[in-house]
Amino acid sequence: MSADLTRASAAELAKLYGAGKASPREAMAAILARAERLNPVLNVFTRIDHEAAMSAARASERRWKRGKPLSPIDGVPVSIKELVKTRDWPLTMGSKLTDKTPANEDAPAVARLREAGAIIFAQSTSPEFGHKGVTDSPLNGITRNPWKLDRTPGGSSGGAGAAVAAGLGPLAIGTDGGGSVRIPASFNGLVGLKATFGRIPAWPPSMVGDLANTGPMTRTAIDCALMMNAIARPDSRDPYQLPPDDTDYTQRLTLRPKSLKVALVMKMGSHPLDREVATLVRNAAKTFEAMGCMVEEVKAPFDFELASRTFLVHWFSAMQRLMRLFPESRHAEFDPSLMMQAKAAKAYTALDVADAQAARREIAYAWTQLTNRYDLLLTPTVAVAPFEVGRNFPDGADGKPNMMWSPYTATFNLSRQPAATVPCGLSRAGLPIGLQIVSGHYRDALVLAAAARFSREQPLGLAPIE
Repeated sequence: MSADLTRASAAELAKLYGAGKASPREAMAAILARAERLNPVLNVFTRIDHEAAMSAARASERRWKRGKPLSPIDGVPVSIKELVKTRDWPLTMGSKLTDKTPANEDAPAVARLREAGAIIFAQSTSPEFGHKGVTDSPLNGITRNPWKLDRTPGGSSGGAGAAVAAGLGPLAIGTDGGGSVRIPASFNGLVGLKATFGRIPAWPPSMVGDLANTGPMTRTAIDCALMMNAIARPDSRDPYQLPPDDTDYTQRLTLRPKSLKVALVMKMGSHPLDREVATLVRNAAKTFEAMGCMVEEVKAPFDFELASRTFLVHWFSAMQRLMRLFPESRHAEFDPSLMMQAKAAKAYTALDVADAQAARREIAYAWTQLTNRYDLLLTPTVAVAPFEVGRNFPDGADGKPNMMWSPYTATFNLSRQPAATVPCGLSRAGLPIGLQIVSGHYRDALVLAAAARFSREQPLGLAPIE
């Protein structure tokens, strides 16, 4: 029973709880035992709160026995990325430099999950201040991919993604400022959603401003929908939150894709694209055709090189501002790649920043016009398969670091559109490959519904780690 419970989805746990065939206490105990065994191998959690988790599980068990669960995810274990404020835990940010005093309140998503009865049991690893697309930090070391231990789980929500894929809780909260939910969800074979900016309230504000999003990372689209029902609710601390729309994301999963117009974008510019990734994504597009969609391959409306420069001016400028929050005498304690980003920003002028802001508006307009013509947009999530741990970049065909290995995600942080990733198969090496599904602003439910429908056609098992 315990082994089965660690592999169960949130929706499956809810059915077991409701039928009296398993309890939150049993599920939590099984996951804690598995975490004790696997976390030293994977390094996905910075802390595991055994006592509080079991106390919450017992309280949930009493509610289920009375037939009064707080929600369908009452008693479901969930981990929280270390960049997200969580009561009684320090907001570590993956850094040696941060104040390690425990927080006295929860970020909005964490608060909503507690209100839904979910069990907040562990804090997951991130690179320092979430500044890169792999997960290692001076504070916590290297996090590994459960599909293959010598490969990266991606980042910056790499601990969250690896934990869910390894059976260490079916739900996780990540953050996404340039792909940090979608990249690790792709590398770990998960469903991950960056919702329309403001749909999921966030606080405290991110150092990268309105590039940043809080998002769910799960094994299935229905679990993602269950999380959205809990966390896509108002919180007055976020001045940029969207008005509540009362969407039941689980009810909206019954998509019949016939007659949907779908655009397929295989490349954003001159960046390299792994052949296996391209094959699996094209096969996914054929699956959408088989489901009744009208799929048309189109060119990206905005070149990757210009979009990348625009994003980097926004991102690196935030890293430079971060440097000013800590004494220069401690800057050597930062991850060298974070310092490199901050130093690069010193060359920017006020005009560079203004130009980047103008270019961002042009990028958003271009993508909006495309998604006005098509219901959905499909792309690879990442241009490569998971690569070796301990590296910030994979090698390119020329043997040099491939700096353009993730060209597909950040542009939708600039445009603020909803974008999800869903597994579309395994590479020959047995590593997950992700398909990105995008739509117009506020069409988050359509994106999730498409992910759910595709997942039923292309199911992917969990990571083989035991």
